[in-house]
Amino acid sequence: MRIALGADHAGFPGKEKLVAHLRQKGHRVVDVGTSSDESVDYPDFARLVADRVARGDCRRGVLVCGTGIGMAIAANKVRGVRAAAAWSPETARLAAEHNDANVLCLSGRLFSDRQRFAMLDAWLSTPFGGGRHARRVRKIVAMEKK
Repeated sequence: MRIALGADHAGFPGKEKLVAHLRQKGHRVVDVGTSSDESVDYPDFARLVADRVARGDCRRGVLVCGTGIGMAIAANKVRGVRAAAAWSPETARLAAEHNDANVLCLSGRLFSDRQRFAMLDAWLSTPFGGGRHARRVRKIVAMEKK
């Protein structure tokens, strides 16, 4: 799977490890930056990842900032993106299964690498559930058109 990854300075170390983790699992990674822990603005990187997902250049995206929350807020401003900030493997799994989240936002400060890997793997391995969840996702998509 082709996956876009981006981070701000707080998420940079975690992003680097997530890139390696994904490549080890055979995914094609598009790393949009940042490339150091020097202070940057997270919305810039959220936009780079969200645009790639929305255009279909990448099937999914992963964003890392201090909490994951700011990235989720910014990424969700891009039409076609459903970004979810996860705080456990279970919330990551449910974001995929119930919300068809195509961007996962993670904290670079609150979790260990192992915890981030577990959330990412749960999200990537869980298919969208469809059914009643599809009806709800269609309502979210319709909100973007207004």
